Amino acid sequence: MLNSYVFAPLVGGIETVSALLAQAFVSKGHEVAVVTQTPAATASEPSRNYQVLRQPSPQQLMTITAWCDVFFQNNISLQGIWPLALKRKPWIVTHQTWIARDDGTRNWRDQLKRSLLPFGTSVAISPAIASQLPVPSLVIPNPYDESVFTIDPIIRRDRDLIFVGRLVSSKGVDLLLEALSALRLKGLRPTTTIVGAGPELDHLKEMAIANSLEDQVEFAGKLGGKPLATILSRHRILVVPSRWQEPFGVVALEGIACGCAVIGSNGGGLPDAIGPCGITFENNDSSAMARAIEELVTNPDRIGALQKPRQEHLQRHSSKVIASDYLKLFLSVLGRNGQHNPPI
Repeated sequence: MLNSYVFAPLVGGIETVSALLAQAFVSKGHEVAVVTQTPAATASEPSRNYQVLRQPSPQQLMTITAWCDVFFQNNISLQGIWPLALKRKPWIVTHQTWIARDDGTRNWRDQLKRSLLPFGTSVAISPAIASQLPVPSLVIPNPYDESVFTIDPIIRRDRDLIFVGRLVSSKGVDLLLEALSALRLKGLRPTTTIVGAGPELDHLKEMAIANSLEDQVEFAGKLGGKPLATILSRHRILVVPSRWQEPFGVVALEGIACGCAVIGSNGGGLPDAIGPCGITFENNDSSAMARAIEELVTNPDRIGALQKPRQEHLQRHSSKVIASDYLKLFLSVLGRNGQHNPPI
């Protein structure tokens, strides 16, 4: 059973990873049930080769827990794990983010989650996340959707920079605009596309106008799936200017897969997602970001060099490889619980 508090039709990192893993587990011959608190968008579910149980009743949750061999939680949720107190099943939890508030403090829920971790097996999506857990953990990075994000040789790569993400202060789009303004004073005007939606949209548009950037910055709205892959393929460089410590950064993998070099902040797990296919700068430092942009915009050969290791880097993050890592872990945990090569 794959317990994912959020799931499709919502769009986000956890939702995407849960769907990719569920599909990959099924493709390897295992039966999967996804349990989520996300309601369906319509009365009928899209066709999938695995069960999706939405907002289950306590009885339904008990029944599905009794059925499964492994209780796998993609990010810890207190609401989802209570049946394990009554039905003893191996509990594996993947930590997709920090168990803390945005300011680093921990409330009683965070403290309770951390106190429960010794009773399960922890997976961290990056060494940065692993370093903040109170228990040992296995690092298994997140996958990306290689069926969607790939280089399209037909699309002309005619733009320079692209940002993809929620338009909130923690994502640092205003820092990107500051960097563009500084570069404009030096005569550099890289074309830039902002993909995303959020409460900062109006402020960012006003900031672009105030800094005379409206002729080079385009706000493209929220995109996902194939339309996102298409627009990524038009750009040379993906910029991930996050202020906060990103736990990982699947968007970096998506950009690399579509042929972009990446410039990103160096906090948290984002450098692991970027790997050898980009360069990093100190969080919150728009001047350092501007220097990194200048380095790549004025040196196409440097972009080419950063693209050379892309296939090897992306292979490590394919959904099949990541699913195999999880299945090995599941079998290991089941073996430690006295079962011999059971179904997953």
